Amino acid sequence: MSDNERPDQRAFGDLNTLVRHLADELAAFRRRALVAEARLKELEAHEGGAANLELASRSAELEKENERLREKLEAATGRVRKMLERVKYLRQQTQAADR
Repeated sequence: MSDNERPDQRAFGDLNTLVRHLADELAAFRRRALVAEARLKELEAHEGGAANLELASRSAELEKENERLREKLEAATGRVRKMLERVKYLRQQTQAADR
C-alpha cells in the first residue's frame, strides 16, 4: 500500500475483499445444503425394512442441518447485500471526489 493511497480507496479495497470472502462462504453453504438435500433424497429413495427407522432419524438430522444452512445462507446473503451497499456508497463518494 502506498502512502499516497486515499483512505476511501483503502476502505473500498477492504470491502471488496470482504464481499469476495462472504460470497465464497455463501457458495460453500449452498454446496453443503445441496449435498444434504441429495443425501436426503437418496435415503428416501431407498426406504425399506428395519433401515426405515435409521433412515428416518438420519433424514430428520439432515433436514435440521439443511434448515440451519438455509438460515446461515440467508444471514450471509444479508451481510453481502449490506457490504454491496457500502461498496456502492464508497464508489459514489470516490467518483464524486474525483470530479
